[in-house]
Amino acid sequence: MKIILASASERRTELLKRIVDEFSVIVSNFDEDSVPFKGNFGDYVIELSKGKALSVAQRVKEEALIIACDTIVAVESAVLGKPSSKEEAILMLERLSGRTHQVYSGLTVMNTKTLEVKCDHVKTDVKFSMLTKGEIRKYVESGEPMDKAGAYGIQGGGGVFVEEINGCYYNVVGLPLNRLNHILRGMGVNL
Repeated sequence: MKIILASASERRTELLKRIVDEFSVIVSNFDEDSVPFKGNFGDYVIELSKGKALSVAQRVKEEALIIACDTIVAVESAVLGKPSSKEEAILMLERLSGRTHQVYSGLTVMNTKTLEVKCDHVKTDVKFSMLTKGEIRKYVESGEPMDKAGAYGIQGGGGVFVEEINGCYYNVVGLPLNRLNHILRGMGVNL
């Protein structure tokens, strides 16, 4: 059966290649703003990933397994998505400086033949060291934070800010491989 990744993320594509030999990429056109945050981070990222999977499923004619994922950074009761400006990226990084935050990813795997849908989420705790204004400005000027939830990439230059991690590293990168592998095996997909 054909496997489709419903994502524009190069990082997700790179990670999925570690467990799946062949797959296609179809970018979802799901409007993430259509899902209101109601206070539960796990439910929120699942709804986002489900929306992405459904969006792609409506455009696919053949039988396929669609994999969709959405990742957010949570600090206190706030959701930090991708920054819309350099100023917002600076504010996000200042907020994360010297504290522990959570990274949540929602996963949805949909079988278009059987209509079976499996959803789950993963949470990872990430502790940042205290950041100087200069470090933050230099990192933001690199451009790396602009397409990443929470305005940092652990696999890139933002990794130097991470003092401690408790949970799945690949979740922080954007695709929790262990949980995805578990879901796929539960759906009878032998990788």
